[in-house]
Amino acid sequence: MKQETSRATVRIPAFRAGRMSTEHPLAHAVVAAARDAQLPLPPSDAFTSTPGRGVTAHVDGYQVDVGSPVGLLKSHDDSLRAIVDELEQAGRTAVVVQVDGEPVGVLGLADKLRADAAATVAQLTAVTGARPLLLTGDNERAARRLAAEVGITDVRAGLLPQDKVTAVRELENHGDRVVLVGDGVNDAPALAAAHAGVAMGRAGADLALDTADTVITRDELATLPAVIQLARRARRLVIANLAIAGTFIAVLVIWDLIGTLPLPLGVAGHEGSTIIVGLNGLRLLRRAAWERAASPAAAPRREA
Repeated sequence: MKQETSRATVRIPAFRAGRMSTEHPLAHAVVAAARDAQLPLPPSDAFTSTPGRGVTAHVDGYQVDVGSPVGLLKSHDDSLRAIVDELEQAGRTAVVVQVDGEPVGVLGLADKLRADAAATVAQLTAVTGARPLLLTGDNERAARRLAAEVGITDVRAGLLPQDKVTAVRELENHGDRVVLVGDGVNDAPALAAAHAGVAMGRAGADLALDTADTVITRDELATLPAVIQLARRARRLVIANLAIAGTFIAVLVIWDLIGTLPLPLGVAGHEGSTIIVGLNGLRLLRRAAWERAASPAAAPRREA
């Protein structure tokens, strides 16, 4: 029996607020669209996943493959390739569906940006002094459409998880300190390879959350520049505290070597420096410190 090739377009939020019942956000979006269309959702078994390529499972006795056109399309699938090209030209990510090795449909997935995405990218650029880089497994046209909406000009698309790691290593080999932000399973290796990995808590996959150095639990994009600002302030405070403590100790030691340091004065100097260092560090706990870090006006224009 000849099987008809169909296509569907599904809009999904690129940055989501809430954890998914499925591991991959794209899977959640497809399942949600099927439920909205009141389609039957039979149980599946023998599920396997290939990072960056797709998934395979048995459904009602059939083997179902859902994944990238690169891995599923064959040379003679001209009609399918035309559909895939049309979807990608429209800035969508094409996902092929096969049943027992025969194509039955193509899904067109489109990202929907959060309202604060463009502002966050602009503030990150101001804070770090470097232009953000988009690393994605999506096709080139879909990735560039999305990047243009948020003001990102440097895009590397069609990447597998190991390709993202390679891109991070290349940046680090050039002397850059890389902060990678991700939430998917495919981002986990790159999160581990980066100088600092940041995962979005609510939408993030479990593997990404376990791998990242920092997890933003509120899942707010605007938190990213503030976190970087606070980290820099904390570093400056640590350096200042080391300088304060070292200066006090050096003065007390030199005084004792060249003269006579009274014991009460030595104790007061040592403990006094400890109190000063502690109070200086507590400045980061003030609400004003967070509000200042989160303010776009507080972003210095300097290199990260």
